[in-house]
Amino acid sequence: MRRLVPADLDPVLAVYRDAVISQCPNLYSPDQIKAWAQHPERNDTVRLALLRGFGLVSLGSEPSGTIEAFGLLDPTDRLSLLYCRGRSTRQGRANALLASLEAHAAGQGCPVLRTEASQLSKPLLLRRGWQVEAEEEVIFAANLFRRWRMIKPLTTAASPPTAPHG
Repeated sequence: MRRLVPADLDPVLAVYRDAVISQCPNLYSPDQIKAWAQHPERNDTVRLALLRGFGLVSLGSEPSGTIEAFGLLDPTDRLSLLYCRGRSTRQGRANALLASLEAHAAGQGCPVLRTEASQLSKPLLLRRGWQVEAEEEVIFAANLFRRWRMIKPLTTAASPPTAPHG
């Protein structure tokens, strides 16, 4: 795992497309998948987030070190993106990326992380201790999507001392 750098933009966008196309057929309609997979090509929001946020990439074991997964905080208190190639799922990559991103945010003084989770990411986030705040439906590229606003407290506030009863 290493920090995402500007030269990673095109490979990371390829991971994004692969993840949506390879992992979502049982969760989303063909129109939803097409809209989601093509999103980075239709506007610059994903590319700009990748350039300004704090991102990490997970590399394959081959000598070329192909990017297999990535995660992004943008801003520091928001998990903005988390994607893994279909061929690299179930290898602990997303879990490791999340652990590192959570540690980074906590190290920056962030008490709580937030995100909008897809049907794909929600189960992993729940396993990692994230909590659902609300379910919502949004229109994205003329398609209705269901997602979950989720949070994860990164620090536990100490309880104030109690006064002795007398």
